[in-house]
Amino acid sequence: MASLVAPIAGSENGPKSERTSRWMLPGIILAAFAIRLVVVFFNYRGLPDADKHFEQFGWEMGWIARAIASGHGYSSPYYPWTGPTAMQPPLYPSLLFIVFRLFGVYSLTSGFVILSINSLLSSLTCIPVYFSAKYSLGARAAKVAALVWAFYPFAIYFSAGRVWEYSLTGLLFTTSFCIAQRIHKTTNLFGWLGWGALCGLTALSNPSTLSTLPFLLALALFQADSSIRRRILYGSLTMIAAIAVLTPWTVRNYRALGILCPVRDNFWLEVYDDNGGDASLDPSFAHPSSNPIEMRKFLTMGEPAFLAEKHTLAVEYIKQHPEFLIQKTLRRIFYYWTGYWSFSAEEIREQPYEPANVFYVSCISFLMLLGVRRLWQLNRNVALPYLVMIGAFPITYYVTHPLMDYRQPIEPAIIVLAVFGALAWKRTPATDYDAPPQNHPDFVGEPEPGVESEFSRIQSNE
Repeated sequence: MASLVAPIAGSENGPKSERTSRWMLPGIILAAFAIRLVVVFFNYRGLPDADKHFEQFGWEMGWIARAIASGHGYSSPYYPWTGPTAMQPPLYPSLLFIVFRLFGVYSLTSGFVILSINSLLSSLTCIPVYFSAKYSLGARAAKVAALVWAFYPFAIYFSAGRVWEYSLTGLLFTTSFCIAQRIHKTTNLFGWLGWGALCGLTALSNPSTLSTLPFLLALALFQADSSIRRRILYGSLTMIAAIAVLTPWTVRNYRALGILCPVRDNFWLEVYDDNGGDASLDPSFAHPSSNPIEMRKFLTMGEPAFLAEKHTLAVEYIKQHPEFLIQKTLRRIFYYWTGYWSFSAEEIREQPYEPANVFYVSCISFLMLLGVRRLWQLNRNVALPYLVMIGAFPITYYVTHPLMDYRQPIEPAIIVLAVFGALAWKRTPATDYDAPPQNHPDFVGEPEPGVESEFSRIQSNE
C-alpha cells in the first residue's frame, strides 16, 4: 500500500491536480448541457403540431398541463376535456403547466424552454452519477462515468428530444440511489427522514421507482451498525416520510375520483393493452388516444369505471391465456436488455435503425453485466444496491411496456456498471484492482496518479 501512497507525497503537481479536479465536474456538466442545447435547437420547432393534437408536446402529460393552464384543473389526460384524472403522476405535468403559464400553451417558446429544462436536469444528473460511482469504484472511474453520461446518446435524446419525465425522474432517482448507497453509515435521524421524503417525491414523478425502496431500505438497515431498536426507528422514519409526501396526492385522488390511489390509476389499462392478445411490441388498441371506440367509452363511462373495466378484462384474459402472458413477458425481458423484438421486413421498414440499436443496447447490457460480475467479486456490499436497481425496477415494465423510454430512470446506474465493466475488461483482473475485504464499507478502483483513492486513504490510515 505504500506504493500507492508514495507518489502522492512526492508529486509536484498535487495542487494543480486538486484545482483540476475541483473544476472537472462543473466542466462536465456544462459540456453536457451545451451538447443537449444543440440538439434542442434541432427539435423544439417540431413540438407544436395541431394536426396531431400536440401529442409530441408531452402526450398525456402535455394534455393535463394544458387543462391546468386552461382552468380545468388536473384533468383531461387526452385531448378532449374528460374531467379529473389520476392517470399520470403530478410532478412533471405541474412543471409543464408552469412553462405553459409563463410562455404560452403549446407555443414554440414553451417547447424550447421545457426541452432546455429537461436538458439541464439530465446534465445535473452527472453529479449523482459521479458521487455514486466514486463511492463504488473510485475517483478515476467516477470521472469516466460522469463523462460518459454527459455524451451518452440515450441521455441526450430523451432529454433534448422528448417532452416527458425522463430527466426529472432520472435526477431524483439517481440522487436517491446515491444516498441509499451510504445512508447506512449515518445515525442522523433527519438523514433517514430526508431520504424517505426524497423517495416519495421521486414517486410523484414516476411511481415505478417505489418498487426499489423496500429492498434498498432493507439493505441499508441490514448494513447499519446499530441496535435492532435503532434500525427499526430508521426504517420507520424513512417509510413515514415517504408516505407523508404521497398522502396529499392520495387524498386529492380520493376526493376527485373516489378511488384510493397513491399516485396513478392506469396500471391495469397498460396490463390489458400489452397482454390482451396483441403480440406486437407496443400495442395501443386499448388506449383512448389511439382508438376512437375506446375514446367514446372513456368519455361515456368516465375514468374510474373505464379503468375498472380494463382491470376486469385484463384479469379474465390472463386467466384464459396464461401462456400468452408468460411468452410475451419473456420476450419483453429480452427486449429490455437487448433492444431486439423482431427483424421482420415490416419491422425493418418502420424502424430502419433497429439492427444498429440492438447492437448498441446489447453492448451496453454486456458491459453492465461484466461490471456487476466484477463488482460482486470485489465487494458484495457495494454490488447489492446496483443489483436491487436493475433487478426490481424493471418488473413493472416486464409486464407492460419494455420500451427504452421506460428504462431511463435506471440508465445512470447502468452506465456506472458499464463503465466499470469496460475498465475491468481493459485491465488484468488479478493485478489492477485491490479487492477490499468483504466487510469493508467501500471499494474504489485503481488510483490515478496524484489522486489518492478513498480506499487507499483508509488503508494508509490503518
